[in-house]
Amino acid sequence: MAAKNSYWSMVARQFLGNSWAVAGLVVVLLFFVISLYAPFIANRMPFVWTDESGVTTWPLVRNFFAPADSRESMVELCFNYAALFLPLAFLLCIFIKNKSRRYLLVLLAVLLALPFAVTQKRNQPQDYILLSEEGKGKGVFAPIPYGPFQQTLFGPKEPPSWINESYKSSERYSLLGSDEVGRDVLVRLLYGARVSLSVGFVAVGISTLIGLIVGSVAGYFVGKVDIVISRIIEIVICFPSFFLILTIIALLEKKSIVNIMLVIGFTGWTGIARIIRGEVLKQRKLDYVSGARALGAGDLRIIFSHIMPNAIAPVLVTLSFAIASAIFTESGLSFLGLGVSMPTATWGELLKQGVSSPLPNWWLSVFPGVVIFLAMISYNLVGEGLRDAMDPRLRR
Repeated sequence: MAAKNSYWSMVARQFLGNSWAVAGLVVVLLFFVISLYAPFIANRMPFVWTDESGVTTWPLVRNFFAPADSRESMVELCFNYAALFLPLAFLLCIFIKNKSRRYLLVLLAVLLALPFAVTQKRNQPQDYILLSEEGKGKGVFAPIPYGPFQQTLFGPKEPPSWINESYKSSERYSLLGSDEVGRDVLVRLLYGARVSLSVGFVAVGISTLIGLIVGSVAGYFVGKVDIVISRIIEIVICFPSFFLILTIIALLEKKSIVNIMLVIGFTGWTGIARIIRGEVLKQRKLDYVSGARALGAGDLRIIFSHIMPNAIAPVLVTLSFAIASAIFTESGLSFLGLGVSMPTATWGELLKQGVSSPLPNWWLSVFPGVVIFLAMISYNLVGEGLRDAMDPRLRR
């Protein structure tokens, strides 16, 4: 009964009772699943390939875990491993009740996969679909036979079409049209979700870590420490964040997804720092902190083991809004040409292509704009739902 009436169980019930918040969470999870399994939805390589001599290989799976050779491909590799291990960890958590054994098995699965990752080598680039149509082998392909970098047979800036009989059977559709180079817009949107989610979560993770440390130190030690840190926070807040990010990105020699994450993360910590500072200021005066101090606990242990778990709730609400803001910032940078380097697929880069001729090439503006809008409103709905669920004054 105690667990049923705990704080987090009440928050969960309140959140699930908000239909708009649940709808936003469903869309967020849908984007997450699509980003994880984008290579299985759209790819030029087959799942299974049997050549003329009868030798069977797995090109897509082999490239799926091949070592990365750039920062962008490192992010792609992290998503690929998450696509494998998140379902595995979920199943282990369901069927294994012992928590310590459950965590041990998840760690063991990760360690066993590392040698497999190191020994993988990328397949030699070849057009398996062309080989299949020429009768030089058979394969099982993804539903959309294009990768994010391959040009379609429809040519550049072709409008959306469900079917076109003039093309080969495997490449007769372009559901959302093609971009100015001839690449499939739907495929670029699918792979662009990986960039947006990675920037959102990693950048917010960096800013949250900095904000928690800075804010908790300022709120706990007060006095001169609080004055100095608060003035630093106020100085950073005075700079318009987007223009500050633009300035830093423009000074960097190489445009990279990692640089985008770091810049957004290191410039977005002030709001979280102010929130956690206020919470720590309230918590440090409570009896349990005095009791921990009387028992000989050090300052760091009191901050991170006692105060932080009780002060973290408002930050969780802020995270949802911060992720939406980070995704919007990355899209804006890509739209201005200062985002991730080409030819990496991003939502902002697709939106940029439709600016030159928005009416004739409406699909280059409409579809990326709709996706960005859905991502923004979904994260904001989740944040609103969490805020209502965690605030006792808003309980229904």
